[in-house]
Amino acid sequence: MVTIHDVARAAGVSPATVSRVFNGGNVTPARAQSVQEAAAALGFAPNRLARSLRKQRSSVIALIIPDIENPFFTSLARGVEDAAQRTSLSVVLCNSDEDTDKERRYLEVALGEQMAGVIVASASRDETDLGPLTARGVPVVAVDRRPRDAEVDAVRVDDRHGGEVATRHLLQAGYRRIACITGPAGASTSEERLAGYRAALHSARRDGVTADDAYVRHADFRVEGGRAAMRDLLALPEPPDAVFVANNLMTIGVLDALGEVGRTPPGVGVLSFGDVPWASLVRPSLTAVELPSYELGRTAADLLLQRMEGSGSPLQTVVLRTTLQIRESTAGPATD
Repeated sequence: MVTIHDVARAAGVSPATVSRVFNGGNVTPARAQSVQEAAAALGFAPNRLARSLRKQRSSVIALIIPDIENPFFTSLARGVEDAAQRTSLSVVLCNSDEDTDKERRYLEVALGEQMAGVIVASASRDETDLGPLTARGVPVVAVDRRPRDAEVDAVRVDDRHGGEVATRHLLQAGYRRIACITGPAGASTSEERLAGYRAALHSARRDGVTADDAYVRHADFRVEGGRAAMRDLLALPEPPDAVFVANNLMTIGVLDALGEVGRTPPGVGVLSFGDVPWASLVRPSLTAVELPSYELGRTAADLLLQRMEGSGSPLQTVVLRTTLQIRESTAGPATD
């Protein structure tokens, strides 16, 4: 059976070019003629049913996120879906599990299935490769996290500013040995939130505060990662009197680890980057950096739709600000 790859080899073009010729894509007349002649010589007949199905897929976009169990990404996905539904687009949700290999396979599927566009919260700043998609003209928007050197539109939170505001609040509340549990070293959000934490401590040097990397831990943005990191910090000769936790799921693990040794906020201050529905219900209530997760998703979908409609405007990076919700868990350190 003659395939599209056979035609491509005979015509001296890529399979993508052959596909565009038979699906009404933009191809130069010379290349189109070459493909048509090669197809005729080989007896290639395009499958009309397959062509129809591929055209239907042009109304589908992929949303690739790192952790479907995280309420932040659930809300983000809702923002994407609501915006997509207004233009009759369907959204395929893909969960990469912070795994770059799994993420790469999803990106390949989006390309192979000729999806109309992709929104991705990358698993790694350095390893996620969006080049194959952009090289084929697939519209891509990076949301929340942006891979290094990716030439795509992006929507993100001002993570550095949020981390700095959070740490400054802990300093103002009277805490001095402030730890930071951030996410994987390969994630842009991890590094930006950590940079904000360090900037706040650097600014407080005149007040006798020092930035000590002994109080910094990288974890996996999940409950168990936060628990293990907090246990490690509590084992230090001089444990921290407060902790800035760089996402909401790790905060659950931090609170659990503190409860294991009978230490609770606000004696040990706990501040979460990422609010949760129950933050104001627990006792003590949880101070948190509130993220515009729904707005992130909606804005990312709007940017993608503009690109799908042929927008020739320069690439955009939209940066949304966070809000600090001050509650009881950072009321001040324990006194001896």
